[in-house]
Amino acid sequence: MDYFPIFIKLHQQPCLVIGAGEIAARKIHLLMKANAKITVLAETISPTITAINANYPLTILQKSFTNKDITLEQYRLIVSATNQRDLNEAVAHLAMAQNIPVNVVDNPDLCSFIFPAIVDRSPVIAAISSGGAAPVLARLLRAKIETIIAPKFAELATLAAKFRLPVKQHFTAAPQRRIFWERVLQGSIAELVFAGKQQQAEDKLTQLLSQADNIAAQGEVYLVGAGPGAADLLTFKALRLMQQADVVVYDRLVSQEILELARRDSEKIYVGKQRDNHSLEQTSINTLLVDLAQQGKRVVRLKGGDPFIFGRGGEEIETLMAHNISFQVVPGVTAASGCATYAGIPLTHRDHAQSCTFVTGHLKNGSVNLNWKQLTQPNQTVVIYMGLVGLEKICSRMIDYGSPKNLPIALIQQGTTQQQRVITGTLATLAEIVATENIQPPTLIIIGTVVKLHQQLAWFETN
Repeated sequence: MDYFPIFIKLHQQPCLVIGAGEIAARKIHLLMKANAKITVLAETISPTITAINANYPLTILQKSFTNKDITLEQYRLIVSATNQRDLNEAVAHLAMAQNIPVNVVDNPDLCSFIFPAIVDRSPVIAAISSGGAAPVLARLLRAKIETIIAPKFAELATLAAKFRLPVKQHFTAAPQRRIFWERVLQGSIAELVFAGKQQQAEDKLTQLLSQADNIAAQGEVYLVGAGPGAADLLTFKALRLMQQADVVVYDRLVSQEILELARRDSEKIYVGKQRDNHSLEQTSINTLLVDLAQQGKRVVRLKGGDPFIFGRGGEEIETLMAHNISFQVVPGVTAASGCATYAGIPLTHRDHAQSCTFVTGHLKNGSVNLNWKQLTQPNQTVVIYMGLVGLEKICSRMIDYGSPKNLPIALIQQGTTQQQRVITGTLATLAEIVATENIQPPTLIIIGTVVKLHQQLAWFETN
């Protein structure tokens, strides 16, 4: 470890910034967030620094640097942000001689401390550093952490601070406090904070504390849309809930890449369904969710696509409501949107389709029962989920009801992933084309003249 990570309190502490250009301004902004007393020393003061001074009180010394500028003032921290190597070296040596932390921008060899990439959720702060070796990499890591730590974590930390002493007084043993806070910070109270319901969160925390000695654990279920396949299409909220759940109940359409983002030690329960091969019937899945929640567990019900678009999420929450189980629903990118976008096929287009219809092509008793008259109307796009097995019947029925035989149609295999394939044809030809291909589900079918745009607009390249 080349640098020891430490947080310094700079509130109203004197800090010196040498240089007054754009780079110096960025460091000044960071010191401002810590409410430091900032002195800026430079021969030329940029308009940016002048603008900052109009809103934040800076002490500006427009002069050349001398040794006395450091020795006559007890600065808590010094930053040298000039492009003059000799000056930077002089500042660094003088500061180190007086044991004052010094940072020379873009010169890690002259630094006794470095500025990390910061994720600010004050009072929660995360700092990332590469030790000056790769600042861009540190910023990229910060961006990843930003997606995990929601902005509302600031309010959650404030709530915890407010109740810290009452909880400490109630629980004399540290392990008891830890268990209590884990429940608060990862459960329904935290979710109320994230939803902007601060007062309700405080009321519930007060109630929980008063009943902490005898209250039974209460679980919760999160119905989470996993999207069409690509892990980076998950929402921030989906990822956060996945990483705090005790149990993940997941479908066949959830990719391994996404499943690996769940909490490492969480229990994984597969309840996937394939044609004529259901690991659990839907009623059994509903009952399983209730049973797990009643055991006090936080359960993520992870579904491909979106829970409310052919995901049977409505049936599951009806069961949860009937048993008074707390739940949340997190939308996901539905397959229609995700697969069409990655295939370069707009679902609506001014010149092709002014409406879009989603239907399921699932076979029942060997037939596909759909409103064919509606689906064959012109100037629309038809998106068919679960239509691979019934593809030939779908194409022939649409032709029977008046769709032109040369109407473009596309079948998208495993859309948004590196296994994506897009096979195009017409109502008259696609079934025969697909029969010669080794198609791997899941698949999505898009019918309409928008399919003509695929070759022109396709942008997603697979390996």
